[in-house]
Amino acid sequence: MNQAITTSRHPYPLLRRFLIDVAITQVFNFIIALLLTFVVRLHSTFVVNLVVSVCIGTLAVTFIDGGRLLIWGDRRPPRLPFILLMLVSAPAAHYFGTLLASPLLGIPVESLDAARGRNATAMLIGTTLSFVFIIWFFWNRANLAQLAAEAEAEKARAAAIERQAMQAQLQMLQAQIEPHMLFNTLANLQGLIAADPPRAQHMLDQLIQYLRATLSSSRADKTSLAHEFSLMDAYLGLMKVRMGSRLAYRLDLPDALVNEMVPPMLMQPLVENAIKHGLEPKIDGGAITIRAERDGSTLRLTVVDTGLGLNGGKDSAPHDGSSVHVGLSNICERLQALYGERATLTLQPNTPSGVIAQLTIPL
Repeated sequence: MNQAITTSRHPYPLLRRFLIDVAITQVFNFIIALLLTFVVRLHSTFVVNLVVSVCIGTLAVTFIDGGRLLIWGDRRPPRLPFILLMLVSAPAAHYFGTLLASPLLGIPVESLDAARGRNATAMLIGTTLSFVFIIWFFWNRANLAQLAAEAEAEKARAAAIERQAMQAQLQMLQAQIEPHMLFNTLANLQGLIAADPPRAQHMLDQLIQYLRATLSSSRADKTSLAHEFSLMDAYLGLMKVRMGSRLAYRLDLPDALVNEMVPPMLMQPLVENAIKHGLEPKIDGGAITIRAERDGSTLRLTVVDTGLGLNGGKDSAPHDGSSVHVGLSNICERLQALYGERATLTLQPNTPSGVIAQLTIPL
């Protein structure tokens, strides 16, 4: 946003607007020349009237519009100073425009004035109407510029409010992940306390280590892939304590991607679902692989498991984009809020068993 504001204050856009106004004025100069020649029937040819109109009109737009942009820029000019500017500019443009047209046409100034003097009333009416139109045009031009600036400011304010609302939504969604994971881990820990106290103690140590790692970054807007993968490693270490040899896992993060920034705990729900619905219910367990890949300007984050599959367990709902599971619903909402249609979450069967969950987000 700062860059956009700086660009709008650069003098070149004002110069471009001034040149556009000069170009528009030439159309009106042409119409005025037609009126003077064929309606007012001034004793001059169309070419003479056109050259004089172009000279006077161009100087008028230079004095009025150029002065407005130079003094007030994009702001709406105060009414009285602007009217004073136009009242001074109109006769000055007429006087100096006639002086400029004289050498261009090779006609003495006195002859140009004499031609207009022979039809003074019609000339006065035409000139007055011309300058009234010029005044009306540039006053409304200034008002339109002010309204456009106000609309841009309102748009910026609305965007800021929308960003604040989105940030609050993302923080709420992100906050849902941690207790969801924590409750599952505590439930596992509760089962181990009675069955295997040493393993329960080891799992508690792993949990403390994991929580220490997450507390420092769980409220951050972005985190590096290296940190995200380290959290997944700590989480899977917790699950390894509970499942023992039934769980094998591998993390594949290329060196070129370790510093890429992603939303924090984005893969956590996918890994949780792979454990809870795929590997844990399976008698002999299985393996889970987490990898990151770059595909042009897109980052692919993939979680592959060899568990029961999309509909492997009686209590498992289909794992698709409309899943009611907290984790998957959370991911879909976060992706929509952060990236819109540029990010996707897909789930498909793995061969010979399991699920492939893939996130694609723009880099």
